[in-house]
Amino acid sequence: MVQVVEAPRELGRSAVSWPAIIAGAFVAAAVSLVFLALGAGLGFASVPPWPMHGISVTTFAIGTAIWFIVMQWVSSAFGGYIAGRVRTRWVGTHAHEVFFRDTAHGLITWAVATVLVSATLATTFFSVIEGGAHVAAGAVHSVDAYAADKLFRHASDAPAAGEAREEANHIIANAWSTGSVSDTDRSYLTELVAARAGVPAADAQRRVTEFVAAALDARLKTQADAAAAAKAATQVAIYTALSMLIGAFIASVSAALGGRLRDEHL
Repeated sequence: MVQVVEAPRELGRSAVSWPAIIAGAFVAAAVSLVFLALGAGLGFASVPPWPMHGISVTTFAIGTAIWFIVMQWVSSAFGGYIAGRVRTRWVGTHAHEVFFRDTAHGLITWAVATVLVSATLATTFFSVIEGGAHVAAGAVHSVDAYAADKLFRHASDAPAAGEAREEANHIIANAWSTGSVSDTDRSYLTELVAARAGVPAADAQRRVTEFVAAALDARLKTQADAAAAAKAATQVAIYTALSMLIGAFIASVSAALGGRLRDEHL
């Protein structure tokens, strides 16, 4: 009588193949970075260098969301397939357990790749935000300085008093916070302009009216742009989260497919 001996199942050994997961994660991260670089190039190319002729914030948000979805799905498919295809073969394991392990490997690969790409994007994002803040602050300071210079421009081209410009900037800064300029501040600005610039009261009042109107219009435009940007950012975040969930599913399925093909060819 011949006795059948089962192959050892190697109990106690981890079922996680980390080399395969790390390999798949790096492939997924590399594909994501390629798509990010390509998307950034296409995005910058689509925005002309002159103002009022660029794409709208909504259009930009939709395009960004679509690009992130494509990037997430393609990179997840590549990473999951590589992780499943190069993993160690499990001998003596039930087919259902093999399928579960493959999908788990795809999910872990997606998670590791997501962390890698997020860390890279976080560094880049904060650098861009910091640079943008410095540029915006410089632009606002330049606009305010020019507006104050124009407000106190002397009729004989003599330089205006710096203290007067500073007071005007303080009044406008308060207007940006409250949304209006009081009659008292308007009268005070008119007196300053008339005294420092050496112009008639009527001309001083006209300058003040134009100055205040331009500042308040700029405030409204800034608020509108900020609201549109916040709405667009919210939409992009929602679409990105949904695409990431689908990407996790794609990575799991791809890993199962890669593992199945590997077992069939061994």
